[in-house]
Amino acid sequence: MADSYLEKVAGELADLAMADEARSGDEDIINEVSEIVGSSSQTLQEAFLTAVRVRRAEARAREMLAERAAKYDSKPGNLLTNGAQSSATPKPPEEKPEDQLKAMLDEVDLERQTKTGPRPIIPTNPNRR
Repeated sequence: MADSYLEKVAGELADLAMADEARSGDEDIINEVSEIVGSSSQTLQEAFLTAVRVRRAEARAREMLAERAAKYDSKPGNLLTNGAQSSATPKPPEEKPEDQLKAMLDEVDLERQTKTGPRPIIPTNPNRR
């Protein structure tokens, strides 16, 4: 049970951090979250970084497979549709995971702002290099 909780928390943190990175363009957010988590739990830090790597690898693989499918055939292959047969009419493009994460983070921000007001500014660590 502990492993599933660890993976769930690491996955949620990875989703939120990657959505923030996509929204803000701040590529350091992953490292910052990793440092914060790692200061208390090296196990969670490793799981978080693994979750980020897995999601990035999945996104790159799906993008490459979609490009190949578009190049060689006008309809997506079974790998992209989980084995389902394609219909005669093309489906609208699905949202990218980054867009879904951005929408999720925007929703969390909006909910937080309605409850507590705007997000506080957190000072940077002067000892950080």
